[in-house]
Amino acid sequence: MTVTISEELKLPCGVVLKNRLAKGAMTEGLGDPENKATPSHATLYTRWATGGTGMLLTGNIQVDRRYMERPGNVAIESPQSPEALSALRAFAEAGKKDGTHIWAQLSHAGRQTPALVNETPAGPSEIPLIMPGGQFGKPRKLSNEDILDVIQRFAFAAKTCKEVGFTGVQVHGAHGYLISEFLSPDVNNRTDEWGGSLANRARLLLETVRAVRAAVGPEFPVSVKLNSADFQKGGFSHEDSLQVAKWLNDEKIDLLEVSGGTYEAPRMGGMDDLNINPDRKETRSESTIAREAYFLEYARDIRAVTTMPLMVTGGFRTVEGMNAALASGQTDVIGVGRPLCVDPAISEKLLSGEVTQAPAFEQTLRIGPGWLSAKSPFMLIKGLNGWGQQGWFCLQIILMSKGKNPDLKLGVFKAFRLYQGNEKKASQQLNRSW
Repeated sequence: MTVTISEELKLPCGVVLKNRLAKGAMTEGLGDPENKATPSHATLYTRWATGGTGMLLTGNIQVDRRYMERPGNVAIESPQSPEALSALRAFAEAGKKDGTHIWAQLSHAGRQTPALVNETPAGPSEIPLIMPGGQFGKPRKLSNEDILDVIQRFAFAAKTCKEVGFTGVQVHGAHGYLISEFLSPDVNNRTDEWGGSLANRARLLLETVRAVRAAVGPEFPVSVKLNSADFQKGGFSHEDSLQVAKWLNDEKIDLLEVSGGTYEAPRMGGMDDLNINPDRKETRSESTIAREAYFLEYARDIRAVTTMPLMVTGGFRTVEGMNAALASGQTDVIGVGRPLCVDPAISEKLLSGEVTQAPAFEQTLRIGPGWLSAKSPFMLIKGLNGWGQQGWFCLQIILMSKGKNPDLKLGVFKAFRLYQGNEKKASQQLNRSW
């Protein structure tokens, strides 16, 4: 029988997802100044959970509030106060309505911690992130003891998530955050057991997965998000990714999400023309660009060497494209992100046949004439379009978290300014008790 988006999926741990649509992780910034969950999370995830999607991946939940992706992240550290645990329970409960699964994406931002959060981030080496505007400080090199602490933090956060009612966890090993940094030879120049060979560079990821599995047990879903490549010369390659995927397959994880890119090469957002280091940019074939899903070709290669369920997020818009991807066997779960910022019930509409295509606003969210926005060599224009789009979708999330509807008339330049102002305000309120 041909697999479609409406089919159930039984995971290796025995858990069943009600359909093949999953909300991809998107940054939320709804945490309080102490990085606790808030009622805004419950409001937002109630809306998504009742919109038909089978599984919801949260935005980054950090395992160390010193090193976050943005000031408003939720963080889980030991010990958790009763208030923090209560807020997490409300968050998890909201995401489980209508038989929906809610998985916590656990992360450590590493050297991609913005200076607004910490002027001295942490990483495998002292190699700084190359970004304009002094947004990121030079990282300190983690010691062996620090690395072991990171592993235990992931395990503690996973155990806490299970206890408060989340139905699964995902270890974030992609997009240039800490675990991804360890995997990348251009960022990790260590000569100890955590660097050098691919086996050593993958040690943090594999040890983290093992610690998380030990903390939550064999019947609780454990997922990993892995780059298919960093898309930078000298970085984590597709060949590296295939080998790491084989090792993860041996660890019996329940779902591998295939993604790609870093802040310096943000391929995960489909921004092929925005690369901070053009001389290190890896090109992408026209056949891949033409595809509806950014990473489906890479998932095909991973499928050839693994047996675990796969998830691909990024670019899917039509039911036809989604079903074709499932029928090809190259993926088992379709990740949907930005369309859920425009219509939180789009999954239900796609499943019922009410619509055959999810909304795609990206091509209309541009500054200036199309030729200037898409082809201009000026990094300012490219950056405004890329980060302006991100701000636009993030502001829609914030509106829904307040019980309001998305504002589809919001301009991208205004969204960029509002988003930047929101980040500065959040950083000023951040309780840096650490």
